[in-house]
Amino acid sequence: MSIELAKKYAPYTDELFKAESKLSLLTNTDFDWTGAHSVHVWKISTVAMNDYSRNRGSDFEDSAASLSRFGNIIDLDAQTEEMLLKKDRSFIFNIDKLDQDETANQVKAETALARQIREVVIPEVDTYTYNEMAENAGTVADAAELTPENIYDAIVAGTEVLDDAEVPDTERAIVVTPATYRIMKKSPDITMDTDITAEMRLKGVISMVDGMAVVKVPASRLPDGFGFMIAHPSATVAPVKLEDYGIHNDTPLSSGTIVTGRVAYDAFVLENKADAIYYHPIS
Repeated sequence: MSIELAKKYAPYTDELFKAESKLSLLTNTDFDWTGAHSVHVWKISTVAMNDYSRNRGSDFEDSAASLSRFGNIIDLDAQTEEMLLKKDRSFIFNIDKLDQDETANQVKAETALARQIREVVIPEVDTYTYNEMAENAGTVADAAELTPENIYDAIVAGTEVLDDAEVPDTERAIVVTPATYRIMKKSPDITMDTDITAEMRLKGVISMVDGMAVVKVPASRLPDGFGFMIAHPSATVAPVKLEDYGIHNDTPLSSGTIVTGRVAYDAFVLENKADAIYYHPIS
């Protein structure tokens, strides 16, 4: 005679671990898309310096362009670059009333929506933004393997590029995968400053290297072959124009609750600030 053993379902849901977004350290929201689908920003040229003509000799060329003692008069170029939102994404799912009741209320709209945002929406926005930054970086190093022996020189080469481009020293951050971070910790040339404030840790900073905040990001949210990326937040605009989430009860479409969501977002590397991003892929 067989005996059917009792089964017990605990009122607990085994949630997946998901990392919080760390984009606030690497991007900015300096522009406002309210009431518009695109934003145009100006790019204004400059002119070269001249030797001032304090004393004009008789051989001074008498032309309209040379009448100024300051040099030839040149019109400045004024152009715009357009930032047009391309990502308009959505989701919808249903929670049946009986499903909610017969799972000890573990299938609930509120927790399901929070799970959707944490496990689907945030990773998608992160992945898209990191890819845009890597693809539009002002400098992309030759793909090369990173080792404990060469990683410090590779990082310093990146900071040198930003220094030569006159990118501000403050607020720089270096994005690394867990694998790259492990290599950094093994390097005899890198001293990790782990004395980080609680506020910085909440934003995702795990240490400091050469004055840069080290931000560790799961490899699944980064481009394939990602080594590290040094970035200043002024270079990348990452707007989220719309976040619209709804919980709809007792609609004619379902005996239960329908949950919907819509997110309009994008990421733009400003052309004149692209040199503030240095990307090192690995081979």
